[in-house]
Amino acid sequence: MGFFDFFSADIAIDLGTANTLIYVKGKGIVLNEPSIVAFDRNTKRIIALGNKAKEMQGREHKEIRVTRPMRDGVIADFEIAEGMIRAFIKMVRAGALSSRRVVVAVPSGVTEVEKRAVRDSAEHAGAKEVHLIAEPMAAAIGIGIDVEAPVGSMIIDIGGGTTEIAVIALSGIVNEESIRIAGDEMNYAIMQFFKKNHNILIGERTAEAIKCEVGSAVPLKEEITIQVKGRDLVGGVPKTTEVSSVEIREALNEAIVQIVDAVRQSLERTPPELSADILDRGVMITGGGALLKGLDERIRMETNLPVHVAEDPLTAVVRGAGKVIDNLNHFSKVLIRNRRY
Repeated sequence: MGFFDFFSADIAIDLGTANTLIYVKGKGIVLNEPSIVAFDRNTKRIIALGNKAKEMQGREHKEIRVTRPMRDGVIADFEIAEGMIRAFIKMVRAGALSSRRVVVAVPSGVTEVEKRAVRDSAEHAGAKEVHLIAEPMAAAIGIGIDVEAPVGSMIIDIGGGTTEIAVIALSGIVNEESIRIAGDEMNYAIMQFFKKNHNILIGERTAEAIKCEVGSAVPLKEEITIQVKGRDLVGGVPKTTEVSSVEIREALNEAIVQIVDAVRQSLERTPPELSADILDRGVMITGGGALLKGLDERIRMETNLPVHVAEDPLTAVVRGAGKVIDNLNHFSKVLIRNRRY
């Protein structure tokens, strides 16, 4: 190990809409924080990020702005995203001067402009060499699927901003469906539901907590009722209301139907030989959305395919990107190639 090696680390990043995860070669996953930044409106200086910024969300005063620089899986605010990536890398890099090689997972439907934005951000944050990998491909590698085999595997990766559906074989994506309906859209649906049906305004954090606690895609064995606090739209005062998991399921239904439809479309475009493989091997769900109660069952009912939730679905993408950075030469075929103009 040379002197230079000691001061540089190869890292893999899952730059998600909801969470950013970082894997450092030789150390494993060293960071898992919400992709949220709090900054001073006047100086644009970052005050807090990750969990600390999330605690401020919805509670900030006019001098502070709390924002999510990622929208729908891609960079929405370039300057803030770059600051966030730089700060996160700094947090995990204790002692290392620069990151030589970085693998970043991006949605499969990402445009050339969006790819350039991710590359530039990582380079400005100190990376010497930046490689991109499609999220479903990274997720497949992360959960141990042999992506090089001449067999078809189907992955549904449901994140915060996008749902990525891909059929993978021979180190490539045979067909992909990327829709911008995922965890965030479900949170929004819950917020709208309370506004319309209960005349209450609730924040994004509350909506997410409700989704995690009682959200489901199929009827539960025992339906649950919970108390929800928000602001009364009529009187403008704080108010508590009671809702059941049945109502929340109805609120989430539209987003779930769109995800199921996208899965169907992907299956319709799959070559017959690969369809037979998927029937044998089943479909794997990864990403935070995989944790929604009964989602696997709902997709199973609608497609008649075996559906499995991956182990530790939240870290599947970063684990896959980590395996790629650990063995870059071996996995070079799975990376997104640069377009030559």
